[in-house]
Amino acid sequence: MKRRLTTIVLLLLAMAAMAGKQPKYVFYFIGDGMGPSHVIGTELYLGEKEGVIGRPQKLCFTQFPVTSFVTTFSASNGVTDSAASGTALATGEKTNNGCIGVTPDGTPVYSVAHYAKEAGYAVGITTTVCINHATPGAFYAHQKSRSHYPQIAKEMLTAGYDFYAGGDPVCSDEERSALYAQAQSEGYAIARGYDDYRSKRQASRMMLYQKDVATEIPYTIDRSSNDLTLAQITEAGIDFLMSKKKKGFFMMVEGGKIDYASHDNDAATMMHEVLDFDAAIAVALDFYNKHKDETLIIVTADHETGGLVLGFNGSYTLNLKALAGQHTSEDELGNTLIAAAGKGPFTWDEAKSILTNEMGLWSSAKIDEKQSARLKELFDSAAAATDKEQRDSKLRSLAVLAKHYVSYTAAISWASGNHSGTFVPLFAIGKGAELFKGVIDNTDIPKLIRKAARY
Repeated sequence: MKRRLTTIVLLLLAMAAMAGKQPKYVFYFIGDGMGPSHVIGTELYLGEKEGVIGRPQKLCFTQFPVTSFVTTFSASNGVTDSAASGTALATGEKTNNGCIGVTPDGTPVYSVAHYAKEAGYAVGITTTVCINHATPGAFYAHQKSRSHYPQIAKEMLTAGYDFYAGGDPVCSDEERSALYAQAQSEGYAIARGYDDYRSKRQASRMMLYQKDVATEIPYTIDRSSNDLTLAQITEAGIDFLMSKKKKGFFMMVEGGKIDYASHDNDAATMMHEVLDFDAAIAVALDFYNKHKDETLIIVTADHETGGLVLGFNGSYTLNLKALAGQHTSEDELGNTLIAAAGKGPFTWDEAKSILTNEMGLWSSAKIDEKQSARLKELFDSAAAATDKEQRDSKLRSLAVLAKHYVSYTAAISWASGNHSGTFVPLFAIGKGAELFKGVIDNTDIPKLIRKAARY
């Protein structure tokens, strides 16, 4: 009997010890479209801005002790879309491109966030794009098509997570109003901006969006002081989820516009998005430093976008400091040119001044006479347009060409405007981080998170 009691006591002590080993707080950062070249390119850019070749300023997440490579293929192709990759990262199941939270035959599969909630943890899902986009949607929705935006948005309420933040859902104004009315009846506060969040943080549940209705947060390079940042969203998420007094929390944070900028082959805009993503991770890292024995941070990507190449033309040179003169995205540059043309007579000298001030052309990004002539030729064709629609289209083409020349001057090239099938990186720190070593598949990540956290 004495031996049996001793065995039981030892077993209970072992179970108690094991119970303290899992993380209470899990951060799952997903840089949409962020491949290895996006990461090292951003670090080399920071170095060149200081006049240094190398990495004098490392991104905080590249210094995490655990690194690995992740495969991203979907069930239907070697090149995934964000719906299939989001489903893999959320649920641990492969599916066809275009599907969210279901297997190829349409069977619903559930995410690591779902299991965290079932296990008694608070849950937050956040992004810089619309909250019912493919990646965030994969953590709560089950749809055969990622384009079923209204249905995906409704499933936010079905999932019933504690905290949602990002761009307003893509749907009609009527559908959005109905969704928010139902959300408020179910205890959600709708906060508009960070200050409004602070005034409503005592609510039982929270949805945090821009001050004005917008389906995405502006690019970092274009933001005003009124716009949310991903770091603010992360701070609010931590604050709100910690207030729930549950076992702990799980939070997914997506840097969604790394992908958008890469689809546009807009290198400077993309690097600002990576820096915004890193700033959000720094918030989580600060939290980790206060809760080292209880926190796990995972940073990865759903796929690579753009086939980004650092260096070309066989010259073995980079000139990333040329990107420092770009102060606006391609999209916003087009808007600026169109607005200037709409005010009355618009000359080439005025357009050239905008291209210099906003993109650094002829200054930090040196272009030659042939490139200058091509820009003027496009401007002249816009000036000669017979209607506004044609003129605006040509001015947007001018913005695209200007952005292309900035990348060219920086010695950056892009293989495409779409996704590629290459590895993406993973970085981890904290309780259970050692589980993520090696070359793994994207479906392994949520399974390993559940194993580490015991959801």
